[in-house]
Amino acid sequence: MRRSTFLSVGCLVVLLGLGATAAFTGLRAQEARPSDVTGNGTDGDVEPEEPWKLRRKIGQMILVGFLGDTRDHPGFKKVREQLQSGEITGVLYLGRNIRNRQSVSRMNSGLSDVPTGFAKPLLAIDQEGGKVQRLRARHGFPQTRSARRMARSVAPARASALYATLARNLSGWGFNLNLGPVVDLNANPRNPVIGRLDRAYSGDPQVVTRYAAAFVDGHRSNGVLTALKHFPGHGSSRNDSHTGFVDVSRTWSKGELEPFRRLISGDCAELVMSAHVHNSALQDPKETVPVSLSVSALSQVLRKELGYDGVIISDDLQMDAIRKTYGLKETVVGAVKAGTDILLFANDKHPDPDIPVKVADILEEAAESDPDLIAKIDAASERVLALKGRLAEPVEESRCLDGAEAE
Repeated sequence: MRRSTFLSVGCLVVLLGLGATAAFTGLRAQEARPSDVTGNGTDGDVEPEEPWKLRRKIGQMILVGFLGDTRDHPGFKKVREQLQSGEITGVLYLGRNIRNRQSVSRMNSGLSDVPTGFAKPLLAIDQEGGKVQRLRARHGFPQTRSARRMARSVAPARASALYATLARNLSGWGFNLNLGPVVDLNANPRNPVIGRLDRAYSGDPQVVTRYAAAFVDGHRSNGVLTALKHFPGHGSSRNDSHTGFVDVSRTWSKGELEPFRRLISGDCAELVMSAHVHNSALQDPKETVPVSLSVSALSQVLRKELGYDGVIISDDLQMDAIRKTYGLKETVVGAVKAGTDILLFANDKHPDPDIPVKVADILEEAAESDPDLIAKIDAASERVLALKGRLAEPVEESRCLDGAEAE
């Protein structure tokens, strides 16, 4: 039986604790009507939603990278304050944040115990294995083989055990979200951001599905969330979306969608990360934006056609595929309208500690005249809180796909 990503509001309040009840009431999604936003309803006495409620909802949608590798660093203190004030939903660790095991554990401890009134923050990292591991051997962390090597060297059951060890370590150091697995097909082995880095398990959708499920199972069994990436497939690209606009319309094939379809139907999807690639094979002909800003790709294909009802997280919105083409307002409003639930700002090459306030200002202003945007924010914040609620559930042995082989 498929496990629903959503929890009822009542269950969420219990999971978050009685102390969170008042705060959650302010975040609870409501049916958005023009009168809810403008206060000019037909009954004449409807008040607009309080600004603090809207900003708290927006805060649940923002995940940021930060500067610093100790609890004493100003960058760490900044995100801790942002968590406490409800400006962000969590943080992403990059290589610059890693000094050693002790420092990582102390920082995560310092973030997880912030008295926010909400569920605990998302403490995220990219620890795929191979060349994409923020926790490196030189800092005293055990290493995991790359996706390509994993699929070539061990059976899925053994891979699940290895990923369980990885997740157990991540949980022990305080992380609760690993931004993997990569479910892109190795459609172009010379792809600069997937194929050449051995990040894809295989070019075969069935193989990718099995090993991605092993990744999810290993993590879920140890209380760590995962994110399938990069929807709807980045493996065929000839260019890197970190460095500029990428169009996969002529190289993408329908087979690249299959791992997402199978993993979603098999209850293996806790989050799905959207790619900064344009794909006219999936998108409305009138759209020129990347999938991460595309209503047709996210709301139509991912939500309706694939039946995904969980959290959609963007890839880093400061990557050059976005930053060089779109302004911040166009980016964040477009992403939320498309159906994005978590806006990721890694603060990597262009760090901006004040990005949460800027994003909240933009969305708050845009929502004043857009009830549909209010509805998107309501739904997104509720999905994120439901996801966080899963972190409070007892950890059980996981076998998504119902333990069956992918067909």
